[in-house]
Amino acid sequence: MVPTVIISARGEQRLRGGHPWIYRADIGDVSAQAGDLVSVRNVKGRMLGSALYSDRSQIAIRMLTSGEKPADDSLIASRIEAAIGFRESLGIDATAYRLVHGEADLLPSLVVDRYGDYLVVQALSQGMDRLVPVVVRTLTERLNPKGILARNDPRARTLDGLPQTVEVLSGEVPETVTATECGIEYEVDLRHGQKTGLFLDQRENREAAARYGRGRVLDCFSYNGGFALKLASAAQETIAFDISEEAVARVRANAERNGLRVDARVGNVFDELRGLDRLKERFDTIVLDPPAFAKTKSAVEKAITGYKEINLRALKLLNPGGILVTCSCSYNISEGTFAQILHEAALDASTHVTVVEKRMQGRDHPVLLGVPETYYLKCFILRKLG
Repeated sequence: MVPTVIISARGEQRLRGGHPWIYRADIGDVSAQAGDLVSVRNVKGRMLGSALYSDRSQIAIRMLTSGEKPADDSLIASRIEAAIGFRESLGIDATAYRLVHGEADLLPSLVVDRYGDYLVVQALSQGMDRLVPVVVRTLTERLNPKGILARNDPRARTLDGLPQTVEVLSGEVPETVTATECGIEYEVDLRHGQKTGLFLDQRENREAAARYGRGRVLDCFSYNGGFALKLASAAQETIAFDISEEAVARVRANAERNGLRVDARVGNVFDELRGLDRLKERFDTIVLDPPAFAKTKSAVEKAITGYKEINLRALKLLNPGGILVTCSCSYNISEGTFAQILHEAALDASTHVTVVEKRMQGRDHPVLLGVPETYYLKCFILRKLG
């Protein structure tokens, strides 16, 4: 018997709107086990499609197909193949980039990142976790990597009742690997680094920042130093702040590896921005790339305060004509809300700013229309007028 889940009229309407998720509140009768590939039907018994089922997550259904179209191993393999083919068509100037971006590649809860000859996989739901053997087999046949690592340690897996693990799925994966991105070489820790090792979604924003960066540069929340390293070659002076001593050590090592001068410092950015203002320091280019301040809806109000504070401080530190590259990776902060925060920060800083560019995550992290959760990274490049 085919595992089946009945969904409510409200859930059916959500599917008709193009969103692939059905929440637990819209689930009716269930004849399925955790992680099953299920037939999704409406209250009248009509087939709506096939999906991954979770008996733990609030996202109970993640659709794979609509109507009578079946979902099987060959579907997963063909979609992985299509995702890889699209990335290869982009002509990305990097050996590290995203190959599969979950829902935006019609492979919900699956992430695959490439770091040269090595691949990193994340399966973030019960259903996709079951399909990992198919994923590994397809990736091996298509790309023949030296090793495939599962970075299944995100908190999202606990919401599905899955263990947080890091393990080699195929071949051998060294402790660190080398990756290049737009002329910059990095040493990457695939097992312990943020996300899968690097913030790959900012690659094209770093390239854009380099088109404007000059003079004294300040990179805040620098992590591996991506923005600082890209800007350093054209800068008079580059200072990078991060609260993590390990991250700062990595910035210094990456700077040395690339023959660049970056003054990497350990510090709380909120405190450092205020301190630099007291010292009457001024900069020509400032980058703000903080972690997500609003991971949940309940954190939005506090996040707005945090975003406004750092942008206000940065605008005060900028010389007239200076460039501010400011980012938010909080899905719960919309582009419109972020723009309003920046406007209010400019008002409080008694200055005017113009928008030079509005940007988002890189092309290898596409956005699926109708699924706002896939549009998470907002990046504004601003110019201070006075």
